[in-house]
Amino acid sequence: MPTAPKKTINGWAMYDWANSTYSLVIASTVFPAYYTSIAPKQVILFGRMIERNALASYAISLSFLIIAILSPILSSIADYKGNKKSFMKFFCYLGSLACISMIFFTAKNIGFGLLLSIIAAIGYCGSIVFYNAYLPEIAAEEDQDRVSAKGFALGYIGSVILMVLCLAVIIANDSMNLGWGSWPARFSFVSVGLWWAGFAQITFSVLPPSKASEQHPEHNILANGFYELRKVWKQLQYFPRLKRYLRAFFFYNMGVQTVMYMATYFAADELKMKSTELIATILIIQLVAIFGAHLFAVLSKKTNNIFTLAVAIVGWIGICILAYVTQAPTQFYILAFCVGLVMGGIQSMSRSTYSKLLPETKDTASYFSFYDVCDKVGTVLGTLSFGFVAEISNGMRNSVLALMAYFIIGFVLLMFVRMKNKLATS
Repeated sequence: MPTAPKKTINGWAMYDWANSTYSLVIASTVFPAYYTSIAPKQVILFGRMIERNALASYAISLSFLIIAILSPILSSIADYKGNKKSFMKFFCYLGSLACISMIFFTAKNIGFGLLLSIIAAIGYCGSIVFYNAYLPEIAAEEDQDRVSAKGFALGYIGSVILMVLCLAVIIANDSMNLGWGSWPARFSFVSVGLWWAGFAQITFSVLPPSKASEQHPEHNILANGFYELRKVWKQLQYFPRLKRYLRAFFFYNMGVQTVMYMATYFAADELKMKSTELIATILIIQLVAIFGAHLFAVLSKKTNNIFTLAVAIVGWIGICILAYVTQAPTQFYILAFCVGLVMGGIQSMSRSTYSKLLPETKDTASYFSFYDVCDKVGTVLGTLSFGFVAEISNGMRNSVLALMAYFIIGFVLLMFVRMKNKLATS
């Protein structure tokens, strides 16, 4: 199959430009900072008093639990139906509308704001399933890495541009005493929704109608994805190295994902950092992560994937120790630099290591769906345990130690994995 025309490729990649603003502004920076600034220390929800950051952690857990359940269903639909664009539009508009609705999120309706954050996460992850499924339809196999990288680059650039604009307005309001109150943050949410849905129109206008699979699912379309996961689970017994790696990945990735989603809440609550300081910190992490990914790629070429991942995990263990003793914003900036350094490396290296360990099979979609579900379920358990420990210990420092335990378990399990010819089974 030849690669689609440049206009189609550019249009597809523009969806990364459109939706990556959600990841940076909503999931990582402005929303966590705003939530922490307006929510009381204890929030009453469903008749129960819950510590505010524990509640945020539970909301993240719930969103990823829903996503983990939906993901196999959506993957199955993406594989076998010829209506990827329609589903992609639905989830795009669902997520963007949730972001726009956050303009009504105030201290008087904390539960409403968290509900919108859950819906936005579902919209984001749901649309990504169908966005990714388009790649093999528009790019020849030898061009897929290049096309995928183009989308990633556009996503990074677009998200940073909008983040800087939002940050400029927030800083101006704080430093010049403009008296706009919470409106700059709330308009940031609206800008994400408009940016997401608006630039997505470029994608939707050029993407061709998707192709239905020539194969027919063995089971009902809604259940087939779960049968595919079960099939992969059974096949893993014949590939013990891959199984060992997934065990290690499940635990250390649980720690990585939880840090990514909870770092802003930790800095705001434990270190009393201002919103502008928090947002600047996340930008530091984003920029350093690019260098970190390159650094670990070089290290893997000189050594191997397992050694490189082990170095990254040791780095994460050290970060947990530093986070536990960090007391000042300046120390947190140093910590953020370290996080960015290992975050970019461990994410890119984890996926490539999994790919190298896969058996020779045409069913790679099912294996990567299994990998994705491991990622999502790990995020659920990681954020859930983080919130639980924070709630019972009345603070998040002990939660950091719990995360360190996940990294240690992942490191130990990784030591039983060896990089050999992937056709070998042991």
